[in-house]
Parts: sequence; structure tokens; C-alpha cells
Amino acid sequence: MKKYNKIGVIQHGCAKNLVDTELMLGMLEKAGYQTTLDVEDKDVKTVIINTCSFIGDAEKESIESIFNMVALGKKIIVTGCLPQKHKKELKELLSEVSGFIGTCDLKDIVKAVQADNFYSVSENPQYIYPEDVERAQITVGSSSYIKIADGCNYSCGYCIIPQLRGKYKSRKIEDIVEEAKKLADKGVAEIVLIAQDTTSYGIDIYKKPSLDKLLEELNKIDNIEWIRVLYAYPTNFTDGLIEAFKKLDKVVKYIDVPLQHSHPEVLKRMRRPVIDQRAFIKKLRDEIENVVIRTTFIVGYPGETEEEFEDLYNFVKDMKFDRLGVFEYSREKNTYSYSLKPQILSRVKRQRKNKILKLQKEISKKNNLNFISKKIQCIIEEVHNDGTAIGRSYADAPEVDGLVYIKTNEFLSPSQMVEVTVVGADSYDLVAEL
Repeated sequence: MKKYNKIGVIQHGCAKNLVDTELMLGMLEKAGYQTTLDVEDKDVKTVIINTCSFIGDAEKESIESIFNMVALGKKIIVTGCLPQKHKKELKELLSEVSGFIGTCDLKDIVKAVQADNFYSVSENPQYIYPEDVERAQITVGSSSYIKIADGCNYSCGYCIIPQLRGKYKSRKIEDIVEEAKKLADKGVAEIVLIAQDTTSYGIDIYKKPSLDKLLEELNKIDNIEWIRVLYAYPTNFTDGLIEAFKKLDKVVKYIDVPLQHSHPEVLKRMRRPVIDQRAFIKKLRDEIENVVIRTTFIVGYPGETEEEFEDLYNFVKDMKFDRLGVFEYSREKNTYSYSLKPQILSRVKRQRKNKILKLQKEISKKNNLNFISKKIQCIIEEVHNDGTAIGRSYADAPEVDGLVYIKTNEFLSPSQMVEVTVVGADSYDLVAEL
């Protein structure tokens, strides 16, 4: 392998972006390049930076990576959300960058690496998953993400994703199943299904929500232990999908459903569906035994009054969600909410976020204490030499939820499924014995 064929990569953003990075690396490796995460390697002359531009902080992080690579004298290819959002304006601002590739132009990555000045950013993005490419995974472990769709047909007031990714586009069931089988053959024990909105899966190609049908097919795969679903939009959570969670043994009883707010007036301003959220959560808990529910909320959305925030606070207090994330509203250009008034002060947003997080910390600790003395199944993530291992229960999604710290004298290995007894707990993690 010639030294100049070594390509470095920096990955920013969500799991969906991660899959895109792995697809691009797969294309490069197929073309004969070697890829690495060690961008400071002296043999790495070219670095691909897959960027995130969902909120301002993510954008700053991506820009910082670009300038760091400029300082190291690397040839830089910027891909993903940042060039898609700013298009040729970014090219004019960053003359040091050799190539720009948009969110839906991944197929051009080899051309970009080989050229001195390359630009491929679609004016009207439409994501098409490259089914003929095998991902070069940079996060091989007990679990792996599978992107089942991309794009979005909703127009939430705070979100720029439809402008960056285009209309919702599902992959075929057989293609997803084939990818899952390959991952199982590599030793992956848990597959995590992702999309901008997983519950809309199949509407575009099968003319109705079909996530339940996909789960049925994935449930048949040997060596896959767990199937986890993230980013479930509440309005397409059908009775058929509830039934799939109930009856399919490999589908973990973990539902990630970002509700964003509780007050109907805020939801209207957000351009989110206004449903009876209390009834929805109650139905999930009544129908699916031992279900774990994760949600996320946005505080400080334009016009959010103290009364509306208190409604959200009381909703969290009453619902006692198992897992919960809170984000301060981020004002993004070209979104509906950008021009809404009044915009909420930063210190008020921060105070509101901290108030809900403090409440959720108490709720989480009580929930976790209920696990003490109980036996739970865990998937092993890491094994240490001191007789301890780190695992995750079905109640914990990778990267965003808690961990289980396991004391054992037995030999364990990553991806192994074990049953443990919980002996301790705090607000986020559990301690257990094998």
C-alpha cells in the first residue's frame, strides 16, 4: 500500500451521519485506499471531515476540525451537512479546502479525493442509499446502526433536516435484512434501526407504515440477539407496531419517541402533531410489558411562556419517563421558528433545561433503585483485566443511556449476552454481579 493512499477521517454528528461516513470509507477502500481515524499520522495526506450542521454548536465543532487540519497542512475534503447547508458560500469562505460533498452526493467521494478542486453539492438533495457499497465500520463492537431510511416529510418549525436531506426515502426490507445478516456474521449482537423518523418507514415504497413488517423479518435472523428502534415519531406508531414490540422476542422493549413538548400551543408553533400524549404513553405502558420509554424535549422555543414551561415540567413529573434528554432551542436560519417572537433569553433557556434535568435525575434514580436484587440480561461492551466488565441492559441504548458495571471472575467477551443480578444503582448507571 503506497503511503499517499492512506486517508484520514473525522466524524461529526449523529448515528445517521456515522453510517454515511462508513459508506464513504467503504467506497474508498473498494477503490484501493487505506483509511484511518488517526488523522495526525504523517502518512495521512488527505482528511475527510464529515460535518454536522443541525445546531450552531455542532457547526462550530465541525469548523474547528477544518481549521485544525488546515494547520496540519492536510488536503481536506468537507462532506455532509455543512456544505449542504451553505453550498457555494462555504466554498468561497474556505479556500483552503480541496473538496466539498453534500449529504446526498456520497458516491463522488473517490473523485473528490483524486481531484485538486472538487465540488458536488446537490441543489435539491434526495438521499439514495448506495446498496452496492459495504460499509467500512469505524465503531465495530457489540452493536451496530442500520439506516433504514433518510430524509423527512415533516416541516418541524425548528428543524433544517428536510432542506439538508430531502424527502423521506425508505430502503427495501430485503436490502436491510441482507445488511443485518452481514453484521451478524461479523459478530454484532445488537442492531439499532435509525432514520430521521423510523415510524414512517415504508410509507413511500409500500404505501403504508411498515416498520412492523421489517421487524418481523429482522427477528428471523440467527445470531442477532437484540433489535432496537430509535427516533419513533408518535403519529405513525400504529397498533401493528405495538403488536410487533409485544410479540417479537428480539425486539427490545425500549421505545425512543421524541415528543419535544407537552403544551399544545407550543407544539402548534413547533409544527408538531398535537396528540393526547398522556394517553399515548399510557397505551404503550399498558400494552407492552416492562417497556422502557425514552423521550426528548426542547425548552425555550420562541414564545414559550412560564405557564407553558410549567406544563412541560409537570408532564415530566407525572409521566416519570425512564430516559429523558433536554435541549435548549437553537435558532437556525431558514427555519420557520427563526423569525418567531419573542425569542427566549439564553439564561432562561439554560435555567429551564437545568430544572427539568434536576427533576429527571431524581426520577431516574428511583427507577434505577427498583432494579436492585433483580436479574437482568446485559450485552457486554468492554472487558477489563481487573475482573470487571461494562455492559448495557435492554433499557439502555448505546452512547445515550446508562451502563451496567459488572463484577465477575468469569471470562467474558464483547457482544456476549449474560444475566446479572443488580446490587447497586445511581441516577444513570447500575452495578451488578454475574
